[in-house]
Amino acid sequence: MKDKTKGLLQILLILVVIGLCTFTTLVGFTKAHKGSAQNIKLGLDLAGGVSITYQAIGDNPSAKDMDDTRNMMQKRAEVYSTESSVVLGEDNRITIDIPGVANAEEVLSSLGKEGSLDFVAQDDMTLSGEDNSVPVYSETICTGKDIKSAEADTQEDQVTKNRKYVVSLKFKTKGTKKFAKATEEAYPSNKIIYIVYDGKVISNPAVNAEITNGEAVIEGGFKTYEEADELASMIRIGALPIELKEVQSQVVGAQLGLDAIQTSLLAGAIGFALVILFMLIFYRLPGLAASIALIFYLVLMLVVLNLLDITLTLPGIAGIILNIGMAVDANVIIFTRIKEELAKGKTVQSAIKLGFDKALSAIVDGNVTTLIAAFVLYVKGSGTVKGFATTLAIGIVLSMFTALVVTKILLNAMYALGVDDVKYFGVEKERKTIKFVENRKKFFLISGIMVVACVVCMIINQAGRCDGNVLNYGLDFSGGTTFDITFDSSQKIDSDFKKEIEQVFMDESKSNDVVISEISGANGLSVKTVELSEEQRNNITNTFVEKYKVEEKNIENQNISASVSDEMKTDAVVAVVIAAICMLLYIWLRFKDIVFAGSAILALLHDVVFVLLIYALTKISVGNTFIACMLTIVGYSINATIVIFDRIRENIGTRTSEEALTQVVNESVTQTLTRSINTSLTTFIMVLMIAILGVESIRDFAIPLMAGIICGAYSSVCITGTLWFTIKRMQGKTSKKAVGNK
Repeated sequence: MKDKTKGLLQILLILVVIGLCTFTTLVGFTKAHKGSAQNIKLGLDLAGGVSITYQAIGDNPSAKDMDDTRNMMQKRAEVYSTESSVVLGEDNRITIDIPGVANAEEVLSSLGKEGSLDFVAQDDMTLSGEDNSVPVYSETICTGKDIKSAEADTQEDQVTKNRKYVVSLKFKTKGTKKFAKATEEAYPSNKIIYIVYDGKVISNPAVNAEITNGEAVIEGGFKTYEEADELASMIRIGALPIELKEVQSQVVGAQLGLDAIQTSLLAGAIGFALVILFMLIFYRLPGLAASIALIFYLVLMLVVLNLLDITLTLPGIAGIILNIGMAVDANVIIFTRIKEELAKGKTVQSAIKLGFDKALSAIVDGNVTTLIAAFVLYVKGSGTVKGFATTLAIGIVLSMFTALVVTKILLNAMYALGVDDVKYFGVEKERKTIKFVENRKKFFLISGIMVVACVVCMIINQAGRCDGNVLNYGLDFSGGTTFDITFDSSQKIDSDFKKEIEQVFMDESKSNDVVISEISGANGLSVKTVELSEEQRNNITNTFVEKYKVEEKNIENQNISASVSDEMKTDAVVAVVIAAICMLLYIWLRFKDIVFAGSAILALLHDVVFVLLIYALTKISVGNTFIACMLTIVGYSINATIVIFDRIRENIGTRTSEEALTQVVNESVTQTLTRSINTSLTTFIMVLMIAILGVESIRDFAIPLMAGIICGAYSSVCITGTLWFTIKRMQGKTSKKAVGNK
């Protein structure tokens, strides 16, 4: 029995939620508040700024030393931006991200210097500045190098008998003598000894006793243990003998980040409109429900990004846009099932229920395997790639929710309102079964030719490149320094100008290894050379600012050491292998048949090889986003494969003969063909928009991804099912021979 009131309320509720989320996210409740979306943190590639990674050298520092150093760096970074992030990494590394800064040279030169900690007598100190916090002095009692230890502690107050928080100091031998002399002079008048860290007074305790044993206690009226521990940490930092070496850095102009946001959003808007139009035309009423669910997905994504305080990067935006295309997949699977049930004569209400029930396993399995790829990408990736993995994973979860919950509510609500005619849903037309199995040798031959072409192309590349690499390794994988400089429109970029710029880099680097290329879509040049020191990079920046009148915000540079680039190459291979193994195990467990898992993994390797061929042919730079591209394709391709395998599992029953298996595979692939084409098409549309309108770094990611989508669709339709059949057929023959021999 239909309940029109309930149906209307459900639709209104969903629309109200979408409206509220959109309003609070993009508009806000007051004139001063522009919406919570403005609170979403932007990564360096969008907000501009400086990122630098240091590595501790020398003796292996303790975890406490590294944490103290991280605290020191955090305080230094926060001087430039309160949004700064300082994170401890593997192999005693510290990565610092400071968004929004313009004075990149000052930041880079100040971050890595050794912390300074001075103890200054009151008579030698002059304070200036608005709050008298800027110290001026010429003499010190002792420095951080004289400190043996500094720890937060608790003691009993002699007057109140309450516990109080203090900082206990211990001095080294020389420091003990210096401090004893200073306290002897200061004690009679209870004078102050200032503790100055990096040019700022962090404590000013008065001397209430002569301290001759090298053990002092600071009673600073600390309200909490954490306050005392913070001061102890800063004192320890000043004494920390850790030497830091820069292994990676990046300077991004804010204007370039703003341009990247605008072009990416435009690409997403156009792609989104095209996908909705496609869904409405092809799926009618269900397409309308899916479109509303997609809008729900988008506003929900913005809310989640804000709530979870996730830093949004340019690849992260690409992940959201890509997810719009992939979010359609679950809806397409469901709608195909509904049309099939209607073709069997089921009622609309029954068809909706059965459609969701039968599509559930394929949707869950497909999305879990894609989540595996996103998880591996997050663990093995770095920097902006983690941002892509984060938004991809969140998008997968949200798209499952909107497809399985929101779309279902909308369809049932529309049915309850009287929209129950079959013509609004469409009926799956009977399709002639395509003979995929019978043509498997042709498919295998095409794939074999592609594999050979990939090998040949790499051999040719290796022979033709001066560095001997089979692919065009970018900075992430080869190490070195790159500069991206955007010039004023009046500056003509011709061969003579390029030679002039090349000479600037050769003179500074003392190397002929300089490669210059024009930046697509901008009046600029990208220059790659050997690894340059901080001083050399600053000299080059000053040259462009002073001689060529380039604004510093339009100069980006990135520096990666050879050790880091080697790790990134290793991580790329390891990431794909780990993802493949995890997927193999998951499919094996879910389908309870190793043949399904083995066929899927072989097809994935097939797709990876094809994408490698595209990288080799186009000579697109192979860098950090290469990992993201490969794992996205792996996850996307396995998703499509699982839909077909799920249908094979459903159709096979107890049939085991070769003729029956042939029929099962042909029918299963034919039945899911519409889904395979439509999902690939919607995802392709979204990625195509990124490739056309996106900035160069995203374009280099989108082009191989488009090739991977096409190849993934081909392998899912033409390879996986027929490969599964071939292995099953071989198993059958082996079993018969074994029985005969017995």
